[in-house]
Amino acid sequence: MFKDSTSVSTLKAGTNGQHGKRSELAELLAAYRWMCQAGRMADTYEANRAICKYVHSTSRGHEAIQIATGMQLQPWDFASPYYRDESMLLAMGFEPYELMLQLLAKADDPFSGGRSYYNHPNSRRPDKPRIPHQSSATGMQVIPATGMAQGVQYLETIHAQLPAGPNGELPVVLCSLGDGSVTEGEVSEAFQFAVLKQLPVIYLIQDNDWGISVTAAEARAMDAYEYAAGFKGLERMRVDGSDFTASYAAMETAIGYVRQERKPILVQAHVPLLGHHTSGVRKEWYRTAEDLQKHAANDPVPKLRALLLKHGVTEAALQEIERTAAEDIEAAFTAAVKAAEPAPDTVREHVFAPTPVTQETGTRTPANGNKVVMVDAALHAVEEIMQQYPEAIFFGQDVGKRLGGVFREAATLGDKFGDHRVYNTAIQEAYIIGATAGLSATGVKPIVEIQFADYIYPGFNQLVTEISKSCYLSQGKFPVQTLIRVPIGAYGGGGPYHSGSIESTLLSIKGIKVVYPSNAADMKGLLKAAFLDPNPVVMLEHKGLYWSKVPGTQEAMTIEPAADYVLPLGKANVVLQAHPKDVQRGESVCIITYGMGVYWARAAARAFPGNVEIVDLRTLFPLDEELVFQTVRKHGKCLLLTEEQLNNSFMQALAGRIQKECFRQLDAPVHMLGALDLPAVALNTGLEAAMLPNAAKVEAMIKELMSC
Repeated sequence: MFKDSTSVSTLKAGTNGQHGKRSELAELLAAYRWMCQAGRMADTYEANRAICKYVHSTSRGHEAIQIATGMQLQPWDFASPYYRDESMLLAMGFEPYELMLQLLAKADDPFSGGRSYYNHPNSRRPDKPRIPHQSSATGMQVIPATGMAQGVQYLETIHAQLPAGPNGELPVVLCSLGDGSVTEGEVSEAFQFAVLKQLPVIYLIQDNDWGISVTAAEARAMDAYEYAAGFKGLERMRVDGSDFTASYAAMETAIGYVRQERKPILVQAHVPLLGHHTSGVRKEWYRTAEDLQKHAANDPVPKLRALLLKHGVTEAALQEIERTAAEDIEAAFTAAVKAAEPAPDTVREHVFAPTPVTQETGTRTPANGNKVVMVDAALHAVEEIMQQYPEAIFFGQDVGKRLGGVFREAATLGDKFGDHRVYNTAIQEAYIIGATAGLSATGVKPIVEIQFADYIYPGFNQLVTEISKSCYLSQGKFPVQTLIRVPIGAYGGGGPYHSGSIESTLLSIKGIKVVYPSNAADMKGLLKAAFLDPNPVVMLEHKGLYWSKVPGTQEAMTIEPAADYVLPLGKANVVLQAHPKDVQRGESVCIITYGMGVYWARAAARAFPGNVEIVDLRTLFPLDEELVFQTVRKHGKCLLLTEEQLNNSFMQALAGRIQKECFRQLDAPVHMLGALDLPAVALNTGLEAAMLPNAAKVEAMIKELMSC
């Protein structure tokens, strides 16, 4: 175990592919130049607070460890910096002007086009490490970063093409975070997965003893180095992060270890905090003069300056570096201030990446085809995907070969594709969802499963904070290609934690797509389209329709489409048409529904032959508003049917849109039927039935509408 940076060198200099190619003095001078730039940038921002109006943090005090890291990361590596890592970015080769464009939220901000905070980078530049989008990085970024390491390991396993150095050096993943964020529960999920799978990732913890106003003593029982001891298989090191040479040696060791051994390591770098927490939270508000003096005594800049003087660099040469840095930063800031603001009409761009699936293609109903239940249609779709795409993997709780899913929805996949492609996870919904952002950034195409819809909430932080915003905030550079399968719905006494409906909660998240098929053919076609979509798709799969065992759901079984069948998202379907004569006489109603609602509507419609038209939405976002509005205008009377509780629901919002768009053609108010507005689905089947819609309740609502 590496206990500090001096216990290093079982690994020889040069393992990172660069050290030894430049003289030590040249490295020290380069580091000093970047330190001077970072310091001048912080001073410039502070002197121009009215111009630098957006909240930002600077790297003052953290420069040594950051620069030592940035200098040694290579273009074939992956990195997840955090919001204080401006010095690391300078050492990677990003220009101060580029960083300032983001500071000032300018149009030419190369990372987000003026949409995200200072030092929230993302990059696909071939001459720099790949940096995917991430959030403000207070612990949440550790799961996506670990997902990148998971992706790198998988691509190595299948001998896929990976970015590599000139001598075949393999990539490492660098995840940088502050000490305050290590206490996040999601960090422990990431550490657990990293050591379980022995992933090639470096966790760099920059420990300055402060959160915002919370001290280390108040917030934690142990530091990151001590905490890491609890994760068997996680190597760990401590280093004085204010000492550049110690920091360089430590990161050389850490990077070399991971590059060679392909195992995880944690580096805890103790650093001073010399700037404000952020520009909006001033250090003088909560820190004492004594504390500030203590931190100032470890300023890495005078330490490195003194070392350079010892190496024979003249005072005049150092003053020239300082003068040049000051002039360069002043010129860059002046230019950045003058740069153009984003055009307001660009605000809608890059919500989603374009999908290749825009038309229904392939054979939906093959000649001599066999009927299948929905769960088998999904199973076969995933199998065909994995046969065609070696970069596809499937993981989640209990989906591995031993069980193949609690609904047998992954049966045989583990046996057919191996444990490296289909495997179980622990109870880690945050990791299951969030890791897909990192996997996608490496080129792996994940399909994951949340065991029940009720269990998705621990993963919402990742879905909202990391995944949904990635395409938009990276200007389309990092859409997250992920398919998240979620068994949903109530039937047969599943009780309060296995029966919930979550579609309205999901639909409140912008930047994801939500699919809800009601039959086997749609299931297979939509699942294929969802996988091919470069954006995040959540596929809701009603448990009561999986096997068509619920009375009245036999029509969920269909002829299985051919392997080439793809059904685009956002296309609703008329599953029952009203008779034209009844429509002409004004004696018809339409029902807009999805999932189990399709079968309640079908059953109720039998009492009104010719009078009812049913639209199955199939995709809840994007929504086929054109067909919905067209159908409502045609009939003038509309019932919205859902299994969800109605109050503040997706269907209630849709009713408002219908009232606005179809007001002149409506012959009655839009009617709605859903579950009772209760906190949970009761376990007792009688109470469950009392809460949920059913065919009889739909029939009564149709009668009411027809009488209007």
